Amino acid sequence: MKTRIISAIIMLAVFIPILLLGDIYYSVLSCILGMIALWELMRLEKNIPLYMRIISYFICLFLIIYHYKETNYFTEVNYAILVSMFFIYSFSSIINKDTKKYTYKDSLWLMTMTLLIGIMFNSFIRIRLLGLYPVIYCFLISTMTDTFALFGGKLFGKHKLAPLISPNKTIEGSIVGSLFGTIISSIFYYFVIGNMSIEVILLLSFVLTIFGQMGDLFFSNIKRFYNVKDFSNIIPGHGGILDRLDSVIFVILGYLLYILII
Repeated sequence: MKTRIISAIIMLAVFIPILLLGDIYYSVLSCILGMIALWELMRLEKNIPLYMRIISYFICLFLIIYHYKETNYFTEVNYAILVSMFFIYSFSSIINKDTKKYTYKDSLWLMTMTLLIGIMFNSFIRIRLLGLYPVIYCFLISTMTDTFALFGGKLFGKHKLAPLISPNKTIEGSIVGSLFGTIISSIFYYFVIGNMSIEVILLLSFVLTIFGQMGDLFFSNIKRFYNVKDFSNIIPGHGGILDRLDSVIFVILGYLLYILII
């Protein structure tokens, strides 16, 4: 517990000043976190050749730092980048000498993970470009939902939410987490950002609490498949980058999706 608390304090001491500064400092941090996250995923697969690991790092870095224009966001991602990546990864499975070890399944898995991590941590940069408060709002949703889901599960938990993926999570805990996550984050949004009606804010916040919990379960499902407790031990007492950011990643993506659609 002591190690976990010390690690949390150090993380906050590093993250908060960089978050406040924004600009290049925040972008560099997002790139570093993204590279570590991709490393955490690639270390789960032993069949990936070294040259494809290196290529994936460069592609992921490009995806993270690439600033999509809001008006062309979908078209830019959907064609030029995706098709280029498809060619690179499909060719890699063909030219690789050991086709039984590194198969087309491995190449498509690597392409998918590289694309996901690139988009996920690009979203960290994109939301900061919207301002400081949207970032705080998303982290508030994730943190409050996770915290109260834990307390709610311990106090009222009886029915398992997803026993095959995360045996400790309960439906009761999920409900309590969403309830308090919605209320607390909505109060912040209404009084600090305040560019939407309270009804829309409440609905958006509630949906994002669900997104956050789905993010947690999504990455837990990956760990369950590979039979690992944490993605890495890079943060003492907390696990890896993806162990800490699994929930907020989905919250940020959901919030940006809402911004792009409206």
